[in-house]
This record gives sequence, C-alpha cells and structure tokens, in this order.
Amino acid sequence: MKRTTLALILFFFISSFSNGQSYPTPDRLFYEIEPLELKLTFSSKEVKINTNDSTYVDIPLFVLDQKKWDTINVSLRARGNFRRSTCFFPPIRMEIKKKARKETLFEHYKKTKIVFPCLIEDEMNDNILKEFIAYKLFELVSPYHFRTRALKLNYTDSSEKLAKKFMLRGFLIEDDSRIAKRTQAKVYKKYIHPKSLDAEGAIKDAMFQYFLGNTDFSMAYQHNGKLVQVGESVIPIPYDFDMTGWVNPSYAVANTSLGLNSVEERVYRGYQREVSIIEKVRQHYLKLAPDFFDIISCYETEFDSPKEFEHIVKFTQSFFEILENDTSFQQNIIGQLRTR
Repeated sequence: MKRTTLALILFFFISSFSNGQSYPTPDRLFYEIEPLELKLTFSSKEVKINTNDSTYVDIPLFVLDQKKWDTINVSLRARGNFRRSTCFFPPIRMEIKKKARKETLFEHYKKTKIVFPCLIEDEMNDNILKEFIAYKLFELVSPYHFRTRALKLNYTDSSEKLAKKFMLRGFLIEDDSRIAKRTQAKVYKKYIHPKSLDAEGAIKDAMFQYFLGNTDFSMAYQHNGKLVQVGESVIPIPYDFDMTGWVNPSYAVANTSLGLNSVEERVYRGYQREVSIIEKVRQHYLKLAPDFFDIISCYETEFDSPKEFEHIVKFTQSFFEILENDTSFQQNIIGQLRTR
C-alpha cells in the first residue's frame, strides 16, 4: 500500500471521530480510501441526448471488490445542463434497484453520482483529482458534507461503430438523502432566503466557495448546493467544484458581471452577518490550515503534472494569507458582504 494511502487512512480515521461520525463496518463504499475500480460501457451521445429525470439507460456495471469482479445491473442518466452540452464525458446519476444491489458494495445506495472528466485533454485527470480533493477538504470544514470515493474508470464509449476505450479518474458522490440519514437531518427542498439559513453554516459555505474561487453557485436556489434541516436550522452543503479557480479547467469562464477577468480571481459572495460569527468561522478555517495542506500533500504523487499540484498549493496559500491578515480580511471578506 502506498504511503499516500496510509497517510489518508490515518488522517480520515482521526478526523471522522473529531467530527462526531461513526464508520459502520458493513458500509464500505464511502469509508474505504483506496480508489474503487469500475468497468462500464455506454454511448455518451445516447446518454446526453436521450436521458432525463425519468429516462435512463440500463447497463451492467462491473465492480472490483475484494479482488473479485461483481456485476450489477444499473440505470444511468446524464446530469448537469452545462456539462451535458459541453463535455465529452457526461456526469452520471446512477440508480440501482434493491434486488440488484443486495449483498454488493452498493447495498445501501439506491442513488449515487459518478463524476467523469469533462473533456479529452492532457489535464483531464488532474482536474478531476483537484475537484475530488476539494470535497475532502470540505469534510474538515463541516460535518454536513457529501462523502466521495475516488474511482478508476475503465470506460468504453460505444457511441461510434469503433468503440473507444478510456482509462479515467473519477469519483462517486453520495445522494443527499444519505447525508440526511447519516446526520439525523432532513433534506430541505423549499426556497429559502440565504439570510434565513443557519448563520455559521452559511458562512462556512460562502468562505469555502471563496477559497475555491467559485461564483457558480446559489444557496437560495440550490444551484450546485443542497440544503438539510437540523432542528430549526437549515444548512447549505456545496458540490460541483469544477468551474472554479481551484480546478481552473480549460472550459471555465470568468464571471465578468462581478468584475472578474479570470476564474482564478476571488470574490466573496456571502451575505451580511454578525461580524462575531464571521470571525468565528475565520478562526475555524485558520485552525484547519495545517490539515488542508496535509491533505493536499497526500495527493502530490497522484498528479500527472507537477504544475497542477503546485497550482492548488499556491491557491491555498493565497487564501490563508488573506485570512491571516486583518487588513486583507477586512477588504476582501467584510468589505464584500452582500446585502441582496
């Protein structure tokens, strides 16, 4: 086992208990660190054009579990309007009937998402790795997060007469219903004004989006985010981090309406809150700084390009430099608080 993997196992084992989570032995899908190897064949064109919320494509999924291949019948559909129209590989929502998933690694998971790279390009697997790491970092920030599992995808695209084979990185994302069950919460699907969200949870989310250089989200309309209700509090949970300065993919476009010239530029999109709560979250992030860098360093050898790894290290450093400096924090966070 790689030293990287051992370090991650130890790190997430310790951090799980610090977040008050328990790791049930039978539920191994999201609690094992090693990438899960999958084989699947489908037409990317068919999935992008002919699937929707109620129309799926049925295929066999081959899963390498405990050194043997299991075959599971699954149903797939494309998700995400932008990726569906732009990407060669569509992101997938996968559903598995109860009988098909019984006594398999997916036994407890009727619904999951598979994230593929977007385009066929040199940095496609590094981009996926950067997005995956972002999910791992948010696990440190809040107990209300999407769990993920790294994937090795042996994908055959049957769109053309001559099928094309790809070896890809990817990852699984758990369904929001599983987050609710895991955290004793309820999925919240109504519109809610961002200022009515749990203040600390909303600031954690907004500051994480700022860390990533992300403006492609909306807490109010649950765009690239979900809400869960815990007691009387409604808490946002972010996802879909590819259109960020952190990932910096070739297809990302700067939000010029916010005065940005590059996706690597940051602007804080959080709403006005009590400064004492914002300061509390600031200190929460500053305490997590060493852990952020530890997790990032664990993945250094997984990158195809050292420049892509160096990019996220420098991007992380610039974020914490802003948080550490009172003047920079006042200018870039407090001075940018939204009123509407």
